[in-house]
Amino acid sequence: MTYNSQAKSLKGEVIKMLEHLGEFERTSYCGEVSASDIGKKVKLAGWVDTTRDHGGVVFTDLRDRTGKIQIVFSPEISEELVEKAKKLKDEYVVAIEGEVRRRPSGTENPKLKTGEVEVYAEKLKILNKSLPLPFPVDDDVKVGEDIRLKYRFLDLRRKKMMDNIIFRHKLYQITRNVFNEEGFIEIETPFLTKSTPEGARDFLVPSRIYPGKFYALPQSPQLFKQILMVAGFDRYYQIARCFRDEDLRADRQPEFTQVDFEMSFVREKDVMNIAEKVLRRLYKELLGIEIGEIPVMSYDEAMSRFGTDRPDTRFGLELKEITDIAEKCSFKVFRMVTENGGIVKAINFKGGATLSRKEIDDLTKFVGIYGAKGLAWIKVTDKGLQSPIVKFFTEGEINEILKRLEAEVGDILFFVADKPDVVNAALSNLRLKLGKMADLIDDSKINVLWIVDFPMFEWNEDENRWEALHHPFTSPKEEDVEKLLEDPGKVRARAYDMVLNGVEVGGGSIRIYREDIQEKVFKVIGLSDEEAKERFGFLLEALKYGAPPHGGMAFGLDRLCAIMRGEESIRDVIAFPKTQRGQCLLTGAPDTVRPEQLEELHIEITKEEEE
Repeated sequence: MTYNSQAKSLKGEVIKMLEHLGEFERTSYCGEVSASDIGKKVKLAGWVDTTRDHGGVVFTDLRDRTGKIQIVFSPEISEELVEKAKKLKDEYVVAIEGEVRRRPSGTENPKLKTGEVEVYAEKLKILNKSLPLPFPVDDDVKVGEDIRLKYRFLDLRRKKMMDNIIFRHKLYQITRNVFNEEGFIEIETPFLTKSTPEGARDFLVPSRIYPGKFYALPQSPQLFKQILMVAGFDRYYQIARCFRDEDLRADRQPEFTQVDFEMSFVREKDVMNIAEKVLRRLYKELLGIEIGEIPVMSYDEAMSRFGTDRPDTRFGLELKEITDIAEKCSFKVFRMVTENGGIVKAINFKGGATLSRKEIDDLTKFVGIYGAKGLAWIKVTDKGLQSPIVKFFTEGEINEILKRLEAEVGDILFFVADKPDVVNAALSNLRLKLGKMADLIDDSKINVLWIVDFPMFEWNEDENRWEALHHPFTSPKEEDVEKLLEDPGKVRARAYDMVLNGVEVGGGSIRIYREDIQEKVFKVIGLSDEEAKERFGFLLEALKYGAPPHGGMAFGLDRLCAIMRGEESIRDVIAFPKTQRGQCLLTGAPDTVRPEQLEELHIEITKEEEE
């Protein structure tokens, strides 16, 4: 008999064996059977994890979302049942009924929650079969992500993935508990709304009823939660779905979830206190970790010491500025940069003097990714300084640099000279790379801090205009309001970001609640009265009717969940994520639609003529 005919014969035999659930009623979950159930009859249902035939006695591990338990099919109970059990394959769906017994001494399995006991089967129903798996449902097996996402229904059966999703569920419940205890009201905001592009691109939804008009999926509930404050719901929260059509990476998805909340009659510390309560409860109840006092750092200090507004403070390698020394030296590269308004910063990589020239060249290429035109270096050795740039500095200048960077024998100093944003981007990322290379980052640490006093605006060189650093509804510091139209670059925002181990997990601000200040901010960012009314008319109208002072914040729930689970990608804590190219490999989305659907929406697909 050929392999195909054998397979068909087996398939036909299995189909004949398939049964209905009938009057069966599950009494327990697999992972919840314990020694306290010994002697009891239980009814279990789930998936066959493995089956082993030990000379007439068949052992099957039965699995559901709570865990596994060993099922014993013994000829002492039923020869017919043993023969039926021999036909079980991985991932068959079965229901069993049997007696819970203590495992014989020496056969206990401490790796299983149910390792003290086993169930001697008296009845077996094969409810459904399974094709051979494209990959084992096993955490130890390495599988390409594309395959995992295509067969997500199998990937989610893996213990690690199931634990991630259940962890996320618990995170939701604890979050809701905190807000409910603090007197917040959970309110849903619309998915179909008006396009108010500010930052990322909107996802647009064409209207069938209004030809040529579109809804937009919300990038955040920002405008609606402010409207709720005007309406008098002084404490709102929502676990909100948000949508942004932007370039993707490990910590981004086109659709994502945030914990969103807003409060009236508050200052910064009030909002920050609520956010801290949420974070502390999550870490304590889910991981048993106590979060202590959370330090506050200004934006300027963060940029000066770490080159980024989301610093990882679990290790050193802080940046030091040497512009004042560089502007006096004879090294042409440094001098030209400082004369053109640029800066020079450096990192002391302690013990790094052993780096080879190839390793240094690789690091030079790395900082080039962030716009740096080069990476100067000085090795401090017991034979003196080694560097192609030392000759351009006087002995006094070199001594100043060594002192400022606290250099010792065995260190290597790295320098970048350029515009401030390039220098900070290059060295902040180099710092992280060196920290990983030297194993300086303690993954067991939980370092949380607040970053405050952000600039209100940043200059967009491409468009030659100011734009809001966060969003245009962020309030300026009260003492800086007068500078709005006179000197926008010196206006500080009433904004605050929560940073966890170098990742921004949440951010928010006190909002503008006065129409006159909102109009000034729109002027600074170049919005005419007509454009402001077109984009944000309903919010501006609401501000005229007794808007209270208010502020709020949002946590990136996917990102926070991934950090707490120790996952590098948020895709591993989302049940049905998209790929980095925005595709759903499970369903095949995005996909084409029927011509008649496009016609109903008054949309015509145009294609460029082939050459």
